[in-house]
Order: sequence, then C-alpha cells, then structure tokens
Amino acid sequence: MMDKGVMVMIVCGLQQISKNYGGNTIFENLSLEIHAGDRVGVVGRNGSGKTTFMKIIAGSETPDAGQVFIRKGLSIGYLSQIPEFDSAMTGRDVLMTAFAEIVNISEKMKQYEERMSVGVDENQLQSLLAEYGVLQEKFTLLDGYEVEAKVTKVANGLKINALLNCLFSSMSGGEKTKICLGLILLQTPELLLLDEPTNHLDISAVEWLEQFIRDYAGTVAVISHDRYFLDEVVKKVVDLEDGELTVYHQNYSGFVQEKEKRLLDEFQAYQEQQKKIRKMREAIKRLREWANRANPPSASLHKRATNMERALERMEKLKRPVLDRKKMELQFESADRSGKDVVFIKNASKSFGEKLLFQDASLHLQFKERAAIVGENGTGKSTILKMLLGEIPVEAGEVYLGSNVKAGYLSQHLYTAGSTQTVLEAFREEVNVAEGEARHILAGFLFYGPSVFRKVGQLSGGERMRLRLAQLMHQDINLLILDEPTNHLDIDSREVLEDALEDFQGTILAVSHDRYLLNKLFYKTFWLESAALHHIGGNYDYAKRKMAEIRAKQSEKQEAVLETVKVETKIKPAKKKNSDKASLEKIELQLEAIESEIGVISRNMEKEADLSQLQMNYERLSQLELRRDELYEQLVEAGEGQ
Repeated sequence: MMDKGVMVMIVCGLQQISKNYGGNTIFENLSLEIHAGDRVGVVGRNGSGKTTFMKIIAGSETPDAGQVFIRKGLSIGYLSQIPEFDSAMTGRDVLMTAFAEIVNISEKMKQYEERMSVGVDENQLQSLLAEYGVLQEKFTLLDGYEVEAKVTKVANGLKINALLNCLFSSMSGGEKTKICLGLILLQTPELLLLDEPTNHLDISAVEWLEQFIRDYAGTVAVISHDRYFLDEVVKKVVDLEDGELTVYHQNYSGFVQEKEKRLLDEFQAYQEQQKKIRKMREAIKRLREWANRANPPSASLHKRATNMERALERMEKLKRPVLDRKKMELQFESADRSGKDVVFIKNASKSFGEKLLFQDASLHLQFKERAAIVGENGTGKSTILKMLLGEIPVEAGEVYLGSNVKAGYLSQHLYTAGSTQTVLEAFREEVNVAEGEARHILAGFLFYGPSVFRKVGQLSGGERMRLRLAQLMHQDINLLILDEPTNHLDIDSREVLEDALEDFQGTILAVSHDRYLLNKLFYKTFWLESAALHHIGGNYDYAKRKMAEIRAKQSEKQEAVLETVKVETKIKPAKKKNSDKASLEKIELQLEAIESEIGVISRNMEKEADLSQLQMNYERLSQLELRRDELYEQLVEAGEGQ
C-alpha cells in the first residue's frame, strides 16, 4: 500500500498502458509516475512513440490498454497542434487569451467606471463602488496589473516581439509555433508538456527558455533531441526504446552513462544465464542417456531429468539486450586536399533594405580547420554561407574560396515541399551510380525497400536531412558548409553525424544552434552580434564567456560616457557670444561620441530580453538624448557668437 504522503505528490500516473496503430504495437505495459515539481525528459529514437506517449498524458489520445490517473483539478498545458484563432487576431491577441478571465474582469471594471462617471444618486454610487471594489480585489489577486510585464517578458525571451502586431493567420508554421509556445508559458499550467520546444528558437531564446523552466513553479515534461538543453533542465529521463520504458533519475549526460552501464550489466547477466541454461540442458541430456543405459531403465534418473526440465521451463528468461542498434552508415570521403587557405571573407558588408546585417566582417579558414558561426536568428549567419557559395552577392568587401576547394553544402531548407522526385531519383541526380548500388547506399541511411520510391516532398524533416547526407557522403568535396546540420535528427543520428564530421579530412564551416555539437567539434567560433562578426578562438561555452566580457567592456564605456554627461550637465558653460573655434570642435566631438553611444544602446535595446537591463538602457538613452539636445543648443549659440 502506497503511503498517503507520497500519493499527494503524484500529479500523473500511468499503469500498464499500451498503444497500437494499424496493427503495429507502438508500446505496451508502460508504467510511470510524475511527481509535483518533476523535470522529466522523454527521449528515444524517431518513431519510438514519444509524442503518442505525451498525448496520452495530455488526454488528447487514449491508450488501448491500461489506465491513466490525473490528479483531480490538474491544469495541463500541451501544444499538440497549432490551434485555430479568429482571422483578425494578432500575435498579441493570441497571447492575451492566456489571461481571458483577467481581460473579462478588466472590461467589467471599465463598464463600472463609465457608469459611475455619469450622474447617479448616492445610493447607486455606493452600490457601484462596492461591486467595483470586489472586481478590483479579484483583478489584483489574479495579478491583473502584471499582465503586460508577463507578456513582455515572454515576448522578449522567445524573440517574438516582431510578431505581436502581425496577423496570426498570416504567420508561417514556425512563427505560429513560437507564438503558441509563448501562450502556453503564459498560461502557467500545473503540468507543462513540451514537444521539441527548442525548434525554431535561436540559442539566446533557448537559454532563456532553460532558465524559465528551471524557475517554473509547476511540473514539466519535455521531449527533445537537444542534449545540451536536456542537461540544463531535466532531473529525470524517461527512455522509450523497443516499446519499453526505463526511468533514470539523472540529467541527460548521467542517463547516457547509467544506460551504458545497465546494458553492459544486463548483457553480462544474459550471458551468465545462457551458460546456466546450456549446462542444464546438457545435464538433462546426460541423465536421460544414463537412465536409458541402465538395465532395467532407471526411473529415478528419468525423474531427476524431468524435474530439471520443469525448473528450466519455469526459469524467467532474460532478453538479450541490444548493444549495437541499426544507425546511419555515414562516412564522408574527402576529395584531393585543397590549398592551405580555404575561406576568405574580408571586410564584407550586407544589408536587406534598410536593415544592416553585418559590416566589415572578416573570416579566414585554413585547410582542416573547423569553425562555427553563431548568433541570433536574423543576424545574417546563413547569408554569410550563401555569399560564400555565390548565391547572394556581397555589397562591400571580398568573399571567395581558395584554390582547389570543392564545397558541399547542407542547407536547413533542403527540398521544396512539393517535390515530386522519388528518394532514389533525387539521390541519383547528385550521385552517378547504378540503381542497385544507389539502393544499397540508401539502405545505409535507413531507406529500405519501397521507401526509396517515396516522394521527396512527403518526407519528414529528418528523412530529408538523411537523404542530403547520403548525397554529400558520395560527392567529391573537401569543404563542408553546414547550415543547421542536426535539425530534425534524433539523438542517435546526431551522434553518427558528429562521428563522421570528426573523421572528415577536409575543412568545415557550420552554422548551428546545437550547443552540444558546437562544444564537441568546433574550436573556432565567429559570433555575429550587432552587425559585427567577432572571432573567438574556442568552442561555444568559451565564446559565450568571452562575449559576456566584450559586452561588459562596452557597458563600461557607456557608463563612462554617461558619467561625463552627468558632470557636464551639472556645470553648464556660461553663454558666450564670442566662442572660439576650439569650443566648437569640443562640442562637435562630444556630440559625435554621444550619437555613437545612442546608436549602440538603440541596437542593444532591440535585442535585449532582460526587463531590468531594458529599463536601464532606456534611462541611459533618455539622459544621452537630453545632453545631446543641450549640446546642439550650445553649438548654435557658439556659432552665432563668431
């Protein structure tokens, strides 16, 4: 009997649940308890049933067998599919639906305010004031005055400010997903279920989400292939494999180590049992032979053999654990080596319309170097790659590849959704081999039998990525240019890709938000921020620390300018009609410095996610603008006095 104190802590329980689709068993006899405050990571290969499992917890799917227990009154938040909203609703309107009750009370309060503003007698006024007071108290208890701050916090964190005034119906699938993720976070359910929440988010937004989940008051279960993210947020891992579920009370890295040890222990136990079974069968065989040789045949020996047979039948047989699972067969074959210098970008600049992406950007890679470009979405990382490939022209500076460089490009936008080519046709278009050999190669990338005749436009993101990797592996290349190479790949496939990249004998330039990959393979980082490309000799974690130092130094400079502004504001120079040339030059220099700082702060404010920092920047900006106006007045007066 379970202790009552423990029962109170359980928010969700699954007992012996099973699920089948079209006669195929997805999983069976799974049991799990989720406790209040848990941070659970659900992992497994693509197709293992993770999403189905999550939908059963959310109540949008029902198991074919077993029971699901949800604590009475538990609020659950889960984005299973993008919901429909009124066509006139903007992104902000969608987010505000999280506060429907508060909005309703606010509207009623406005109605009462309007009624009290017109002529009413004393008794009516007192009655309206009493009812208004009840509404106001409820509004306060529901944190009604904090709604705008909450929306701003989530919008800044997920980088969806630009979507707030856009019609939800006109957004792309990825944009709608981000808005709906923001909506669920604002609803603050007691049980928060997230399925691949880091898709479509850049690194800074993912890191904000990590902190949000760590601080979250409720319970969280998340499906993710992002190993770094799992390490940061989960304390319990649920591993779905071969229709079975195993729970590990670890973060992701701890789970990997514990699972490996468990599999080795299970394999050793399996081998020991197999030895025991073989010995028992040999003993049974000998006993029967001895019993039959006896004259007359020995009944006691036959009985001993029969008893041993029954004991063998009653023995619980251990399953042979699978140590080596079927994975992609990925090994890049580099072409003849390139020259020493492979990638040249010198003082390059690029804008789209009035938006400046980067200015005076430089990047140099030599043979066998591995470098990563990181930064927020929309800063121009993919644009740099496309300029290298000649797909986008450079506005200023130089961009070119070195001698004997043969580049292979893996784009995050692989094929058009409407492509009618089959997998086999698309592969052979890039790789000139016979059909039989092509099918053999594709099987190594998990395209078996009739699956090679599927239309490319019907493939999942992970399948499209596997097809492109199959093409690249058999092409004559010595420079790999990768744009989000781990997108849509499950953890097993990511590990295979990492191993292949590690063995690649050429040069690699990658754009990625997969911090696990960045830390493991790339020891040269180019960080694109505020239209500047910073070169840092280290992996992602090191580069992140160095960028924090760079920002701190920039902030110190801003503080120094601000202090100068404060001092000069206190001591206003006396008006002079006969200002000399030196005074004019001094004012102009001060104006130039202040205009520069205003530009830096304005750009930082566009990207700032932290509310306190945003407020600090706003105050600095106001003071600098005030001082700028004073200097312009002084400039005019000095000019008149000459």
